[in-house]
Amino acid sequence: MHGIGKLRCFKVLSFALLVLLVSTTLLSASDDQFIVGTFAGQLRGIARSSGGAEFLGIPFAQAPVGKLRWHEPVEVAPWAGVRNASKFGAPCAQPVLGDWNKHDAETSKEDCLFLNVMTPAWPPKSKLPVMLWLHGGANAGGTASSALYKDGTLVHHGVVLVTVNYRLGVFGFLAHPGLTNESGHKSSGNYGLMDQIAALRWVKKNIANFGGDPDNITVFGQSAGAQDTSLLTTSPLSKNLFERAIVQSGSAFMSPLPRLATAEKAGETFAASLKAPQGKGAVDYLRGLSIPELLDATSKQDANAPPMLGPILDGYVLAENPTDIFAQAGEAHIPLLIGSTNREFSFDGPPDALRKFIEQFAGELAPRAMELYGLANGGAGQTDPLYGSVGNQWLADQIFRCPVTTQAITHNASKNAVYEYQLEHAIPGQEKDGAVHSADLPYVFGFYPKTGNIAGPFGAVDFKIADWVETYWTNFARTGDPNGVSVPKWPEFGHSQNYISITRDGQIVSHPGGLRPQQCELYRNILQNRRKMRHN
Repeated sequence: MHGIGKLRCFKVLSFALLVLLVSTTLLSASDDQFIVGTFAGQLRGIARSSGGAEFLGIPFAQAPVGKLRWHEPVEVAPWAGVRNASKFGAPCAQPVLGDWNKHDAETSKEDCLFLNVMTPAWPPKSKLPVMLWLHGGANAGGTASSALYKDGTLVHHGVVLVTVNYRLGVFGFLAHPGLTNESGHKSSGNYGLMDQIAALRWVKKNIANFGGDPDNITVFGQSAGAQDTSLLTTSPLSKNLFERAIVQSGSAFMSPLPRLATAEKAGETFAASLKAPQGKGAVDYLRGLSIPELLDATSKQDANAPPMLGPILDGYVLAENPTDIFAQAGEAHIPLLIGSTNREFSFDGPPDALRKFIEQFAGELAPRAMELYGLANGGAGQTDPLYGSVGNQWLADQIFRCPVTTQAITHNASKNAVYEYQLEHAIPGQEKDGAVHSADLPYVFGFYPKTGNIAGPFGAVDFKIADWVETYWTNFARTGDPNGVSVPKWPEFGHSQNYISITRDGQIVSHPGGLRPQQCELYRNILQNRRKMRHN
């Protein structure tokens, strides 16, 4: 009996080992289905729960640390073997700017130049349009590596989706004479924009292996990502790297960009605040400081000083003022889909504070602005049922809506196809606030957050809007025209300045005559005055 028991035990163990061997073989075979080659080496991705595949945390440039801190991105070094691409890479180094980026900040690092690729089917069956996403966050916070951008339904409308990290804040946009001197291009700053361009180059070289069409790339972004997308259409370095652009709540016309000399002086002031030596040793000193030391110093910069940590006219990435380039029809001649939300940000100050803001912004046109917004002669302004308080109207008009509309007008004047929208449908539960800044993101990506500032009890109307928006966006990425049989007609912008509104009750309504024509004409007059001052 004892021998028979041993024999039975041996058979059981043998069977168990056979099952384990078979299951391991099957697992390896399954894993091997998600191996893909790039110019730097092989990657192993994973299946998406909704179908297709995802490849996460792909390095598109060398880690910008040590001597590569404040250096243009360097092509990633090849690796041996198969690199695991099943998890996000770290967000780029950033301070906590609010609850919206707290997790990103706490997990951020300098080694952050990663992108993510999501596909609707695997293995690829045909070349699909590519949509490359640039996240928002004032070029100071945020990340491409989040469930909001990865786990929604956008990709299943027949596109390959790429989301990109890029350097932020002091690490992405510091200019300094020492950095300019060591650069082969005699420029500094704009490292974050250079990262975006490096990611585009990576996509051009590698995306065909993921089922994407390298000759059909749409760059799209929101807020700072929208501003950056617009700026890339004016950069000589990104020429011919993408075929279309989608710009959400941002514009190249948002604010004047400082020139290199101004940004360098701000960089010297920043270095001095950290007790850096003057002259050649300053850059080495700054590169020796820790991430917390640099982030802490940026939080103490003078809010009234010229912009130090954003895009600048460095003479290399951005050679000329973008508004001048658009005026001369020098931007990329590609189709543009562009728009904003009806409320964007709120202005909560009293009328006197708003008047002061208007005087600083509008200069000699301030009296006309006061009349237009009902603030002349001590007036308190009027609340608009769609656009909110007078402060909200001014802020959204002059910082978002009218720059967006002006970019549409200027780009259309160069005989480029333009489609404009305005989102008026609020996140459910936020109806009293209207469609605020970032309210478009759930509808673009088909992902509905359960926590945070764009969370809500989404329902049937929201899902219908999301399907429309995702269809418009992906149709546009496919052909340069958002229209199709399953969505309401979206007229081209044209001479009539047509736009569609996505209404509060979830309808698509087209309008001729332009958005807020009087307010946006005021904005264009202010812009014209600024251009005259620059050229005098």
